[in-house]
Amino acid sequence: MILADIPSPTVSALHLGPLTIHFYALCILAGIGIALWWATRRWEARGGAAEDMFDIVFAAVVAGIVGARIWHVLSSPEPYFGPDGDLLSVLRIWEGGLAIYGAVAGGALAVWFMARRKGVSFAALADTIAPTLMVAQAIGRLGNWFNQELFGPPTTLPWGLDISCLQNGGTIPGCEPGTYHPTFLYELLWNLVGVLVLLALARRFDLGGGRVFWLYAAIYSAGRAWVDAMRTEPVMMIGPLRIHTVLAILVLVLAIVMLVVLTRRRRRRGGEVRAADGSWTLPAADVPAAARAAGSPSAHGRRRSREE
Repeated sequence: MILADIPSPTVSALHLGPLTIHFYALCILAGIGIALWWATRRWEARGGAAEDMFDIVFAAVVAGIVGARIWHVLSSPEPYFGPDGDLLSVLRIWEGGLAIYGAVAGGALAVWFMARRKGVSFAALADTIAPTLMVAQAIGRLGNWFNQELFGPPTTLPWGLDISCLQNGGTIPGCEPGTYHPTFLYELLWNLVGVLVLLALARRFDLGGGRVFWLYAAIYSAGRAWVDAMRTEPVMMIGPLRIHTVLAILVLVLAIVMLVVLTRRRRRRGGEVRAADGSWTLPAADVPAAARAAGSPSAHGRRRSREE
């Protein structure tokens, strides 16, 4: 069977009287909802309270949206501050323009603040939420499809994205019809495969203490650097590279360094933060057989750490 071009929707919103429902926003909300459900289950498995996770995620979502919009506007200032820019469009986030790294940075600050307020482990929170972020990001990328945005260069490949530039009864300003690389789909698939790899590696190497989060950052950034280098929408450049590509490479390097540092610290201390209350657990293989047989506290692999 020969694949046909991927069509682009010509409708990106529903109008119900005075209410306009944007599909981009629905994709973002769907991703958040699924991530919250999964993160809550993972958090309860660590001994945390579901209501705490809801409060934490709510604060992270608000801060994440603000951070995502700020980074997008700063890295792509022309539509807002250029000669023909519209400053008020900064507020119209439903038209697209949320940068993932800004969302992660803003959300991380909110999670750190809420962790201190709730008296729970920030490292355990980061490890809990990390896999769910990749799923939320994958679902959110569907919003770019509805908006006919963030595509790559022209292509003749059978899975090319057909951009019609027709949307909601009008024409998208500055859009050129054609068949392009569906970079939104490449990143979507990278995230879905990435979350499976992340979970497998976390289980195989018994990761904790923030290492799951940094592994997520490494996996996502490796794919983002590749995908972003293909995208063609105007953005700030640093030499020959797009600013998002440069940032992805920097985060990838930082993530690898943090994984090495945290792994060495775990070996030096004999354990790492695992539970919601900040305690840490030794893998069963590290607990002496005599201690397990005697049923001593170390047999349960539980110790206390002051770290968050």
